[in-house]
Amino acid sequence: MKKIFSIFGPTGIGKSSLAIELAKKIDGEIIGVDSRQIYNGIPIGTAQPDSSQLNEVPHHLIGFRKLNKKISAGEYVELIDNKIDKIIQKNKSPILCGGTGLYFKSLKDGIFEGSHTNEDIRSRLEKEYEIDKEKLFRSLQKIDPDYSNKVHINNKKRLIRALEVFETTGKPMSENFDASSKNSRYANDFYFVYLKMHNDLLHPRILKRIKYMIDDGMIDEVEEIIQRKINISHIDYIGFKEISSFLNKEISINEAIENIFVRTRQYAKRQKKWFNVNAYDISFDLHEISKNDIVDKLIQIN
Repeated sequence: MKKIFSIFGPTGIGKSSLAIELAKKIDGEIIGVDSRQIYNGIPIGTAQPDSSQLNEVPHHLIGFRKLNKKISAGEYVELIDNKIDKIIQKNKSPILCGGTGLYFKSLKDGIFEGSHTNEDIRSRLEKEYEIDKEKLFRSLQKIDPDYSNKVHINNKKRLIRALEVFETTGKPMSENFDASSKNSRYANDFYFVYLKMHNDLLHPRILKRIKYMIDDGMIDEVEEIIQRKINISHIDYIGFKEISSFLNKEISINEAIENIFVRTRQYAKRQKKWFNVNAYDISFDLHEISKNDIVDKLIQIN
């Protein structure tokens, strides 16, 4: 079986365009691996492939989930496996593309029993976090000192998830990861391609994309969510809080853009940190090599 290319890297680096060019060359279809882009109703703020990109190459697991419906890493891996099956049955090449490190790790290293969400436990922990997040963090330090070193107290999502996993499985997150089984049917076929770029080049790209999002209708997108009173607290939609503050006349649009820029840079930094400590098969620095040359090299590898 040919390798299943899995393209990942920080936000704004150009993963989608590279995946599309590769798909054209190897008769491929793209499967999204992104915790934000799975949701419908927020294509602009989550930088989903636009209509022209979607028309160039078939895409899967993009904008398919209702905004108010959560998804676990375990469920996502099952969806990806099923999409891979269907693409291979058509004699086409599946290509994974995204920026959510946890999903890529789950694909490669497996998922554990507790990877599915327990809504009751998570809801309770979310309320406790708002009351006393320091108390929750101390609990994590006590039950899983190794994993607590990897989680910042302000990373609400990861902190709550770690405590949820402990309550549902009776084991700390680090132990669950150690006990993971390779239960993706294609775990041995993935070929992980890590795209890198120096911040001097990446940050201007991020800012340019944010400004494009604003011009493309991000404000209307946020306003509609507010008007429909949809709870998206489970989605790390960078920009929702900032645009909401602008709509409430608390900050100017330029301040909103700057705040989104800061948060997106921080997110890219966390992504890089995650990817740098996890194994990949090959990496490319986009400062040193063009996307076309990367595509040619990957074709030779396959």
